[in-house]
Amino acid sequence: MPFARLRTQAGRHLFTVKTPLANEQACAEQETLVDDRDQMHQALLAMGLRPTIRIVKTRRTAQVGVFGLCVDEVEHAGVFLEVELIAPVGGDELAAQTELDRFVAELGVPVRRVMDTYDSLVRAAKSSTPATAGVPLARGR
Repeated sequence: MPFARLRTQAGRHLFTVKTPLANEQACAEQETLVDDRDQMHQALLAMGLRPTIRIVKTRRTAQVGVFGLCVDEVEHAGVFLEVELIAPVGGDELAAQTELDRFVAELGVPVRRVMDTYDSLVRAAKSSTPATAGVPLARGR
């Protein structure tokens, strides 16, 4: 089921609709800049959508060949290495995720793959102490 995200990043407001494909980590995305965040928020409310959770994170990025790397420090959830590979729509998402796993393994960094989305991790952390607190995690996309 598609879901919407309204994000403010570096003073810019981005509206995104994500549609999961093979799993939560593989999504088709449509994204556009929004001039007025409050008006977009009100429009989403008028369409019957409701906020679920606020995610606050600090992100550092890099590019290594075809891979986009993000180190995210997510409030209430921990630190994550997110590796992205833009795959064509209709491509083999599971093969792309296998390639991402191979790349991360070659980095030699001790990580554990996490399939949960940030909203699920933050929600769980707020309801109890997460078992993964303080452990570097990799979240493939």
